[in-house]
Amino acid sequence: MPCAPELSYPKSRCLIDVGLRQQLLFPSDPGYEAREATYWSRSASLHPACIVCPRSAVEVSAALKALVNADQTFAVRSGGHSPSIGASNIEGGIVIDLGLINHVVYDGASQTASIGPGQQWKAVYKELQKSGRVVAGSRDGNVGVAGFLLGGGYSWITTRTGWGCDNVVSYEVVLADGRIVVASAKKDGYSDLFLALKGGGNNFGIVTSFTMRTLHCDRVWGGKAVTSKMAIPDVIRIASRFPETVSKYPDCNVVTVITYVPEMDDIVASAAIVQTQGVVDDPGLREWMALPLTINTTKETTLYDTTFEFLLPPDYCNAWFTACFKNDECIVAKAVEVHGDLVEALKTHIPEHDFRTQCIFQPIPKLIAQHSAVAGGNVMGLEHHASNGVLFLLSAMMRTPEQQTFAYPRVREAVDVIKGFAATIDGGNLPWVYMNYADGTQDVLRSYGDDNVNIIREVAAKYDPQQVFQKLCPGGWKISDVPSVATGQSH
Repeated sequence: MPCAPELSYPKSRCLIDVGLRQQLLFPSDPGYEAREATYWSRSASLHPACIVCPRSAVEVSAALKALVNADQTFAVRSGGHSPSIGASNIEGGIVIDLGLINHVVYDGASQTASIGPGQQWKAVYKELQKSGRVVAGSRDGNVGVAGFLLGGGYSWITTRTGWGCDNVVSYEVVLADGRIVVASAKKDGYSDLFLALKGGGNNFGIVTSFTMRTLHCDRVWGGKAVTSKMAIPDVIRIASRFPETVSKYPDCNVVTVITYVPEMDDIVASAAIVQTQGVVDDPGLREWMALPLTINTTKETTLYDTTFEFLLPPDYCNAWFTACFKNDECIVAKAVEVHGDLVEALKTHIPEHDFRTQCIFQPIPKLIAQHSAVAGGNVMGLEHHASNGVLFLLSAMMRTPEQQTFAYPRVREAVDVIKGFAATIDGGNLPWVYMNYADGTQDVLRSYGDDNVNIIREVAAKYDPQQVFQKLCPGGWKISDVPSVATGQSH
């Protein structure tokens, strides 16, 4: 007779001993493979010893205490959308999968929503739409709640209300010692932990519920607008000026994408567009809509419906690198040029040109940091930026790990070339690195600035003195890897 899975995988014994056997998935279980297959990027799928699927904060606490007592390495998974290898999975360790903690409950009295970390944003929007409300969530409906919010979270309403994390009222958190606390801005409500969680990643505990402010929003106007590469010079001009445009018209939103499309074997320019008040002819969008469009799906719709229109394709091996620079037309043009060079390099290696790229520009006007300050601040450090900026992402999507091995250093080098060019322009590079777009090698936390690094370090030491989330939970960006300003040494 075959032995029981728990005998073959002794790392799970500590979880069985605390009564979580029914919540475990082993490699021999069909549910294990099914769950691994739901990671958005093929690169993120690893081989954990087992997966534990808690149903409540109490079960998260039991699992965490058991793993800590057994000195067992683990990862924490929300939606599994991050392409960064190891961010929400672990080779040979235990995955705490929060997918069953997926509640969405709207409270009309406080106009807030309580949201489980394992939920995806499309389901959040669908539930809140019943009450005519929205939250500052992801624009891609398949993104998970926890990773998005703990990394900051750029939403369609960021230019109105700040980052997703700025709209969190409180966090229910399981600390490293198993305590379950509620962190909020109240002086007696773990206010230091509350601040550090707003962009600080997974350095402090496991969030089991987010309470967020909601806004009234019945209808929006938006969709996808695509133009040929002949219009790219105009697209560059519009994208480089859009941080100023959106400062004047904060209800209009454009994500500009220069992309290689294998079905066309060509590069095109596209935009994801949303006007959050449902206004058809917002002056902030007129330049884009005046371009010769080959595809135009803009219409009156709902925020929920837009989450399906802007989905990134799953099941690719991905390479992502990000940067932030001043909204200078020359820098944007250089980024488009470098993206074109990357496409040509990938064509020489990948058969039948079966790959995709994205060269993405998003506005980062200074007014977003002002919204953050009104909401109590966060630890991402955008208040240090001297100018309006552009959030940049360069990504390549390949079919095989071998193709990713070829593409990865070329994507990284391309971003380095763009940053090198931006350095020749006064104030060209802005220091911030967006956690949700970053490769695992990028120095996210240090980009927040010394003052915010110190906040994160002090809060992590206070609530996790044994460094559980630094040593046993290796995925993500760790404050222990950031050198101290005084000593130059990591902790």
